Amino acid sequence: MSPFIPQDPDTLKQLLAREVKTLREAARHDAGVRLDEGPAGSGAEPAGEAGESCRCGAAGPGHGCGDQGGEHDPWACVCATLPAVPLSAALFTPEHDEAGRTVDFTVTAGNHVRAAEWLEAPDRQIGRRLLEVQPGAAVGGLVGALDSVLRTGRALKSYALDYTEQRSDGLHRTKLLYDAAACGGKVLATWRAAHNRMELLSLDAQYIASMGWGTWDLLSGEVTWSEGLSSIFRNDPSRPLSLADLCDTVLLEDVPRFGRFLLALVDGEEPPGAEIRFSVLGEVRTLQLVGHPVMATDGLPWSVHIIARDLTSQVRSRQRLAATRRQSDRLREKAAAERRVASALREALLPTHSAELAQAGLSMAAAYLPVEADSAVGGDWYKCRVLPDGRILLAIGDACGHGLRAVARMAQQRHALAGLAHAPGTHAGKLTTWLNELLCADPAAETATGIIGHIDRGRRFRWACAGHPAPLLLRDGAASALDTAHRGPLFGLLPGHEYGTDTVELRSGDLLLLYTDGMVERRGEDITDGIEQLAKVLAGCGGLGPQDTLDRIMEAYTPEENEDDTCLLALSVG
Repeated sequence: MSPFIPQDPDTLKQLLAREVKTLREAARHDAGVRLDEGPAGSGAEPAGEAGESCRCGAAGPGHGCGDQGGEHDPWACVCATLPAVPLSAALFTPEHDEAGRTVDFTVTAGNHVRAAEWLEAPDRQIGRRLLEVQPGAAVGGLVGALDSVLRTGRALKSYALDYTEQRSDGLHRTKLLYDAAACGGKVLATWRAAHNRMELLSLDAQYIASMGWGTWDLLSGEVTWSEGLSSIFRNDPSRPLSLADLCDTVLLEDVPRFGRFLLALVDGEEPPGAEIRFSVLGEVRTLQLVGHPVMATDGLPWSVHIIARDLTSQVRSRQRLAATRRQSDRLREKAAAERRVASALREALLPTHSAELAQAGLSMAAAYLPVEADSAVGGDWYKCRVLPDGRILLAIGDACGHGLRAVARMAQQRHALAGLAHAPGTHAGKLTTWLNELLCADPAAETATGIIGHIDRGRRFRWACAGHPAPLLLRDGAASALDTAHRGPLFGLLPGHEYGTDTVELRSGDLLLLYTDGMVERRGEDITDGIEQLAKVLAGCGGLGPQDTLDRIMEAYTPEENEDDTCLLALSVG
């Protein structure tokens, strides 16, 4: 591939045109050439169309037979069966040179089926030489393969031939599969296209949502689009865009990235996926592109396949989340009156202990660290209590924002969970799903994160996660984050989402730490780094109780480091 990467659509189209021209020149060297005067399908009138019937008794379109000698047996004539074959089928008679070598075959009989739209039907080739009617077969060794059927008696199975032919309307290529068997000193053969391109691409892309595919034949210039791709670009399916037209729809900033992707395909490489923005009827759409060149046996790509997944909705969701975070920053600056009211609500909404837990052999402590010294409470919350069935409900969450509105949302979520948790036979995943539905159904609600779990009598912690940082487990002096492979989206983001759960066996001496993102999230830093730092601090708390553990953690973090309100919940297993 050329190291030069175009920076604008016009330069990219010029470079692409040169690459395709070079490719076509290379393909013409090995192509069989027949510059016919008319379109595919023209030629000599097949037997039967002139009103003459074959001696085997058949007549009319779709049947042809050139073996009509006086000893011709109409009942034993294999030619009569050819019209019933759903593939291109013909009977070939070998032609030998003076040394007795097979140098070609004559088409003795054939049916009406075309293997491709631009190929002639076999019944239009009767009486002519194989290399005359299929000139591209010379390079692929088809004559030798058919001759081996006569010499060895072994049938030919799915013999693949990359067939290229120069016709009056352009250069064409397809992959043909031949089957053949000896038939009384002759060869009966069938051939068909190796695959339907639309079916193959649909199979490759069937697991991708919001997608479409297209194929561009670099030799003939033919373009095929799926309905999905036409829908993404909002154009007529019968008028797909060429690669040059596609270049004109790419946003200028993404032209270099699209150029690298496209030129790699034309050079026969399989580039990594690329995220490209296109302008579609004045709207910017973001597509994830995956490409695959179709290579011939000569090592040249003759067409390219591109699968496109529309990421526009996901990008917009990320933009909405960013807007939510910006709004959270603004909500931090609430009036002093709101802070005073929030202070009065703190103890009512965030109790710091539960005597019932001690009877279950557990102890816990909680802390709330506001980002502003005079703010008593915000959107962070937790819930820890014994349920009537003996399980312990353990939850923590973070409603967007600060001040009274955040307190209202926090109270709504916390009290909603308290009510839902009493439904018999429910597990953490179901509770999380229900709480998400409540937020999604409320037009005034905003997104939130949370962890909801149960500790049963066997001290198994089964929990679900809605976009929240993973709990940390302190065991035998080592602290690590629990696995979050089952983590789901934020509350209020995706209605109908079913949240999964994971289960952790707790042991005596374990300490479980739940926290909100204000403890680990720092502007300009990866949140993973913040979680690892918190785990290191927690690892140094071995042997301490829940309250002493929280004191140690709060000592390690200065108030200036916190950019958001933080809630901490520590639970130890006795």
